[in-house]
Amino acid sequence: MDLKLDLITAGSCTHPAWVVTGRPSLKILRFPSLVGVIEHPSRGLILFDAGYSPRFFTETRRLPGSLYRHLTPVTCGEEDTAAAQLRKAGRDPEDVALVILSHFHADHVGGLLDFPRARLLYRRSALEREFRRLSAWRNLAAGVLPGLLPADLEGRSWFVEDQPVVPLPRGYAPFAEGYDLFGDGTLLGIDLAGHARGQLGVLLPRTQGPEVFLIADACWQRRAVSHLEAPLPIVRMITDDMGRYRQRIRDLHELWVARPDLLLVPSHCAESLQIAQERLARGGP
Repeated sequence: MDLKLDLITAGSCTHPAWVVTGRPSLKILRFPSLVGVIEHPSRGLILFDAGYSPRFFTETRRLPGSLYRHLTPVTCGEEDTAAAQLRKAGRDPEDVALVILSHFHADHVGGLLDFPRARLLYRRSALEREFRRLSAWRNLAAGVLPGLLPADLEGRSWFVEDQPVVPLPRGYAPFAEGYDLFGDGTLLGIDLAGHARGQLGVLLPRTQGPEVFLIADACWQRRAVSHLEAPLPIVRMITDDMGRYRQRIRDLHELWVARPDLLLVPSHCAESLQIAQERLARGGP
């Protein structure tokens, strides 16, 4: 039972290079917002995250949300959204059956309202249960813009923790177990908490091409994994647990060294995205 995976981007943001790499630089780097488009033979059309949408600008017009906009300058037009790109490819956004959410930052949920029929799968710990009752400042501290989330979120939610935990096959150390999201081994949810509370990665061992591990924001660039390169301490202000974040990078480095055939795809690395798109287009391992 093989899956078909396409990787697209829905908007982008910019950051100074020195903040992300920890190395002196005057460059401003652009970070695409990845959306995984998965065609499952029995579950239908599935997305991994939803990218940005222009609603981000509406939700950040005034304080405190405007701080979010200034910290991460965003580019996203209507034509850049995941929904628009699906339509261009001949797919109806209303056919999306499920959106798997790695976490609830705006660059991952900004397009969620474009998929009104989709169930939503995420970890319980990724979102404060009473988030609608919290102050705007408290939500902002967690990177959450409630206006980007559907009013019927609770009724459409499906929780990762309710799925069976299974041991991973040999060859994924130091990752030892994952959630079998559909009970068929096609998508395995992996705990990648650190950058964000409850962050989820998804391992796809059975695509029509190479094995793929969508690692969300466990790192922002492939160099972080290949060279054990961590960002500057200033990123603590947008990081849930800096110690766990650094450990995730070490874990992924160990996996990267052992499994060069496995595609590790962060959500915001243009180089990783290009490599993955080329290998997926070629097919084969």
